[in-house]
Amino acid sequence: MEAVAKLRNCPMSARKMRLVADLVRGKKVEDAVNILRYTKKEAAGWMEKLVLSAVTNWENKTEGAKDVDEHDLYIKTLMVDDAGHLKRIRPAPQGRAHRIRKHLNHVTLVIENRIPFDSELTDEEE
Repeated sequence: MEAVAKLRNCPMSARKMRLVADLVRGKKVEDAVNILRYTKKEAAGWMEKLVLSAVTNWENKTEGAKDVDEHDLYIKTLMVDDAGHLKRIRPAPQGRAHRIRKHLNHVTLVIENRIPFDSELTDEEE
């Protein structure tokens, strides 16, 4: 069973977020949270909240299954996409104006369990 969490319009460039995403892609959820907690990048804080949100979504989807360790959750898909720019203007010398482009990104995270539920086995057998 899969669960999805999305982070939209994060105020950081996609390139910086991908550096952190590459650290945890394909890892177990417990390992990913530990890696993100001790990574000294701003993107790690955003990503840790997203992973915990995905776990909560998974628990809600599976009707309150609190035993995350038994089902061996892992990060199945982690995509970081560019989301455009916020455009601002900054004063420059001699009455001119320079543009400032503040980058944004979207992150999509999908987690899945490797050990199926008992109810999933009965649905497949029928």
